Amino acid sequence: MIALVWRELRRAWSSGGLVLPIAFFLLVAILFPFAVGPDGRLLARIGGGVIWAAALLASLLPVERLVTPDAESGVLDQLVVRGYSDSGIAAAKMLGHWLGFGPALLAATCVAAALLHVPGTALGTILLGLAIGTPGLAALGVATAALVAGLRGAGALAGLVMLPFAVPLLIFGAGATGGEPGAIKLLAAISLLLVAGCPFVAGAAIRMGRG
Repeated sequence: MIALVWRELRRAWSSGGLVLPIAFFLLVAILFPFAVGPDGRLLARIGGGVIWAAALLASLLPVERLVTPDAESGVLDQLVVRGYSDSGIAAAKMLGHWLGFGPALLAATCVAAALLHVPGTALGTILLGLAIGTPGLAALGVATAALVAGLRGAGALAGLVMLPFAVPLLIFGAGATGGEPGAIKLLAAISLLLVAGCPFVAGAAIRMGRG
């Protein structure tokens, strides 16, 4: 499992899978003030929601490279022959995917918060929410990648499949930044449910694609 996770990390670093999502995330934070104006109070009030929406959209960018290249090259078949289970492969991909973009996204959030005039008292809550919610986004991304692997227009389909399931993470993550009571607990529950269930969904999709 460690070897599979390390392989996913190397692929993310070598193929731009780390740089592009973080660049997109920061670009949203840079451009958003131009769209709504320089009102610091307004930006501070909506900054947490903007950060969460940008994080969700950024997590979509590497979806196409998570499963499809390995499925087309036969790597997944070789791993199964070597004794790895489909759900185990999916779990390793999820962990590698999160390690590839999660910590970097948390670091970039500090820059985005400054650009959006988010107060320091709210930044800690935003970082805590992203630390809890991004594993759920990573799990959902791998499950989505497995479901659309090999389909024409997989990138567009991935957005249509993933975004509706990610809405609860977005709602409770943004709600936690606004001081909604219990939002962090609900966010943690949904993220845990995705992390626990998505490996089996992704593993079933990989198995069906191989058959």
